[in-house]
Amino acid sequence: MEILEEIVRTDEKQRFSFNEDKTLIRANQGHSIPVNVELDEVVPPEILWHGTGEKYVSSIDVQGLIPKSRLYVHLSKDEETAIKVGARHGKPVLYCVKSGEMAGDGYKFYLSKNGVWLTKSVPVKYLEKVVAR
Repeated sequence: MEILEEIVRTDEKQRFSFNEDKTLIRANQGHSIPVNVELDEVVPPEILWHGTGEKYVSSIDVQGLIPKSRLYVHLSKDEETAIKVGARHGKPVLYCVKSGEMAGDGYKFYLSKNGVWLTKSVPVKYLEKVVAR
């Protein structure tokens, strides 16, 4: 139990959490197999961000953002976080996501316990490529 508590407490991205009585541990997001992630639908801010590597831009510009091997597309609340995420994949490219407009059009958003915004997909019409600072 001490090892699990240490993992939950020290993980930089807060990937894991316990239930209230610490009898269960779970991943907060990033699932690649179907699981009940027990997330409540949340109204997103008007704008969210997605950081990626240059090598994925041509695909995103055609398909939009899709979850690929995950259950959800991961979005960030601010540009700085999205740039850090994108940098893990090479030279970062930043997309502004019109999440408020998406929500108004019926798309659902969820907020994981570690602050990552989740949605099933982001069509191209809700994306704007931004030059990373």
